[in-house]
Amino acid sequence: MSDAMQKERRAFLVAPDARRMLAQASGFWGLSLLLVVLLAAASAAVGDRFLSGANLRAMAVQIPEFGLLSLAMMITLLKGGLNLAVVATANACALVVAAILTAYPSGLDGLQLYAVVAMALAAGLAVALLIGLTIGVLVAYLNISSIIATLGMMILLKGLALGFSRGGVLSGFPEPILFVGQGMIWFLPASLLVLLAAAAVLAFALNRTSFGAALYMIGSNEAATRYSGVNTRWVMTRCYMASSVLAFLAGLVMMGRFNSANAAYGESYLLLTILAAVLGGVNPFGGAGRVGRMLVALAILQVIQSSLNQLNISPYLTLAIWGTLLILVGAFTARLGRWRR
Repeated sequence: MSDAMQKERRAFLVAPDARRMLAQASGFWGLSLLLVVLLAAASAAVGDRFLSGANLRAMAVQIPEFGLLSLAMMITLLKGGLNLAVVATANACALVVAAILTAYPSGLDGLQLYAVVAMALAAGLAVALLIGLTIGVLVAYLNISSIIATLGMMILLKGLALGFSRGGVLSGFPEPILFVGQGMIWFLPASLLVLLAAAAVLAFALNRTSFGAALYMIGSNEAATRYSGVNTRWVMTRCYMASSVLAFLAGLVMMGRFNSANAAYGESYLLLTILAAVLGGVNPFGGAGRVGRMLVALAILQVIQSSLNQLNISPYLTLAIWGTLLILVGAFTARLGRWRR
């Protein structure tokens, strides 16, 4: 047998899990190489100020809220659905937290202040879980399309938020909330650490728990997963609850960064979260995707956006660039899938 034939035979004998791990590793390092190339290109186009400490800190402050919303979208894409209500959920939860915080006198301190903050956060988290549970029931138990269910929830939440706030903002939050969006821990923004912590927890849940394994299986073949004895309805419901919790964290970061809450914050992020997920290797039809690649994709998009801003590119042209990039990435992903098959 020739050397070429022996190598081909060994390739086919590699275990499926090993092949999948090799593909994931190659995708991660490929995106990392692209990030390095983009950093070099942006530095050459913009100048030394692009890699300055001030600009890097600015990018580190801007990425967390978008990153958390992208993770919220990613987890639903893994099961073969999506969540169009991530931004509306973030704003609704932020308004609930803001309403409780602003209802109390501003002179509170010590244990009283932290008790009020804890109560507000608990209320916001409860709202997030309720939203996720409702979407999960609609999709998993009533068999409503995830597009219809989450689009309806998005419109419902925005209508309630606008009616509650009358289109205005709630502002003036205590220091613990502001620290989440504006504080620094050593040389890193606190909001970036929130994103990294959430990403680490999500990666562990997806890679090391039965919930994560079941979620990937549902995304690959829901019927086969159900026939194998997995309670697919409960797994999908938990998926939407986890997505809503991630959106709640994004709402907290926006509250802290802007020192205000509004029903319309972050609306431009909605479709970009899908772009980030697809660029990060998440299969839009479900069953494939890793958190590590998502984080690199988020960094790539942030580098592109920051460089375009510093080059004074029109925001309308920037929006067209995002759409073009999504089409190209989708076409490349589809072609790559055919090549692999």
